[in-house]
Amino acid sequence: MQPNELIIEGLVTTLAADGAVNIAPMGPIATPAIDWLLLRPFQTSTTFTNLRQHGAGVFHVTDNALMLARAAIGQLAPQPELLPCAALEGRIIADACRWHAFRVERIDDRQPRAQIWARVVDSGSRRDFLGFNRAKHAVVEAAILATRVGILSADEIQAELARLTIWIEKTGSADEHQALALLRRHIDAALSAPMASAQSAPQAVTS
Repeated sequence: MQPNELIIEGLVTTLAADGAVNIAPMGPIATPAIDWLLLRPFQTSTTFTNLRQHGAGVFHVTDNALMLARAAIGQLAPQPELLPCAALEGRIIADACRWHAFRVERIDDRQPRAQIWARVVDSGSRRDFLGFNRAKHAVVEAAILATRVGILSADEIQAELARLTIWIEKTGSADEHQALALLRRHIDAALSAPMASAQSAPQAVTS
């Protein structure tokens, strides 16, 4: 990362060859003007497959922590309302605060976690960002934990989840409490699975 670059957590929509829309959480490295993005999906992910085949997508900034949590654990059914993107063949999440349509310029797939440089070709706003809230940020961190089973130890995950729970209980709305419950059930089920219990080698996160 360069000094002025930052990681922005959000949601990426991509299209499959058959037109199916995939929605995945992602934290690309962005320039301050958000005119370039560096996305880093695992090559096992649907996002990587779609971007390699289709070469375009839409990155969304949202304060909807529940939607982000659902996307992280593959429980985003039915999908949220989607709108067409005029700048390219892609889909915009109607409930997003901001969106940035991008085209892929370069892919480096020499590592399991690929690097995809993308140029932002159009941007727009759907609604105001609600504001900073510790519970929403805690849900984002808990959602990341949910994708790290098999990479982090069970003790690390449970300890961090307990710390994040305090923030959500103190400052969260009903949506954040629901997101925490969903993520907790997912993490408990994943940790009790045979591979997780056996502390297997790190697995690539798919999204």
